[in-house]
Amino acid sequence: MFGYVIVNKGDLTFREFDVYHSYYCGLCRVLKDNYGLTGQMSLNYDMTFLVLLLTSLYEPQTTYEMKKCIAHPFDRQGVSINKITQFGAEMNLLLTGYKCRDDWQDDRKILKKLYGTSLNSKIKAIKQKYSEKAEIIEVCFKNLEHLEKENCRNIDKMAGLFGKVMEELFIYQEDEWEEILRKLAYNLGKFIYILDAYEDIEEDIKKNRYNPFSDKYQEKDFEKTCRIVLTSAIAECSRAFEMLPLIDNIKILRNILYSGVWHRYEKIREERMKHTEKKAEAGNHESL
Repeated sequence: MFGYVIVNKGDLTFREFDVYHSYYCGLCRVLKDNYGLTGQMSLNYDMTFLVLLLTSLYEPQTTYEMKKCIAHPFDRQGVSINKITQFGAEMNLLLTGYKCRDDWQDDRKILKKLYGTSLNSKIKAIKQKYSEKAEIIEVCFKNLEHLEKENCRNIDKMAGLFGKVMEELFIYQEDEWEEILRKLAYNLGKFIYILDAYEDIEEDIKKNRYNPFSDKYQEKDFEKTCRIVLTSAIAECSRAFEMLPLIDNIKILRNILYSGVWHRYEKIREERMKHTEKKAEAGNHESL
């Protein structure tokens, strides 16, 4: 469930992309400085959006430096860091812990098990710091696990639980913007969950794993249905987004919500169509 909330680089100016990338590098650096290499490995674009959004909303003092790193040993990269970057790193790590647990339960991936174990002490400290958030998130994931075992096919219900998880991750403080942020995060979480299920459907069916779309995949209107539910979720997310008094980096944020989030979907859909066409061609050759 990572890597869906990204920019459409082609629609940004060089300067805008550099600003976006500086926040990504800032999150990377905070993860490394505070949680070591294993923490840095959890870095993802979704939490970069969180940092950029909350920075635009709360306008904390932000430091900007040009630095080198292992990933960019020859050229200095812009690095933007503020107090929200730390919050984003904590939420990033918290979500990664649950992702590792989910991967272990689904596929028994030993590397994910070991990686999750290596993060336990770091995540424990975060759970203690944000005990109320952690408790709500834990309940949501347990409910997801329970419904998966029951083979629940209600995609809105399943996606809604992950939406609740995202709500907690996006609430930096309790204030007048909390309700709007919750609506934004809830619907963004639904979009992520649905797109993840859409991407994994063939592999999940092949490996006999749970997927809420399993009984709809062979239906004629499967692609249309997925597009509708994805559009509905991101439309509600964007509606809430536009209610926030954002000025800084507004074009970058809009790029992500109106264009970037669809990049992965279009890529998945195109690859699926090509695979279907090749399969049909192979069938025609066999019949000849």
